[in-house]
Amino acid sequence: MRTLVLNAGFEPLAVVSFKRALVLVMNQKATIIAADAGHPVWSASGSYARPSVILLTRYVRIPNSRLIPVSRRGVLRRDGQRCGYCGGAANTIDHVLPRSRGGADSWENLVACCLRCNNMKGDRTPAEMNWTLRVRPKPPHGTAWLVRGVERAEAEWDEFLPAA
Repeated sequence: MRTLVLNAGFEPLAVVSFKRALVLVMNQKATIIAADAGHPVWSASGSYARPSVILLTRYVRIPNSRLIPVSRRGVLRRDGQRCGYCGGAANTIDHVLPRSRGGADSWENLVACCLRCNNMKGDRTPAEMNWTLRVRPKPPHGTAWLVRGVERAEAEWDEFLPAA
């Protein structure tokens, strides 16, 4: 079972194991906001509710420059598994400006792409193919990208996570 950790200002910070969350609560570094009472954790001194959401007692400063690393899975997720050229189901990624021409592995240069469009495009640019991109590629943003584990959110977390 996983636990959502909220900063003192109620913004999501991380997803940790319930064991780590219990340690934070027992050391009085966090308080339980929501718990799963149906599955308590037993110890020699008593039982504890298994925390689902905890709130840190002190505010943790998060650097604004927290960058999201580029990955194949991330590009496909950002584009909704849809091809950036035809809108079909995507299973590969494509460099808008090909790597052979100096294209970088960046959020702004990568799009999800179906195998057919990727093979037809080859090492050409969309302008040379007279193609247009459905959306302009850009870095993802939001809580779901910064907090690892939130993409598989529990039902109890919904009120604490902003709409993505």
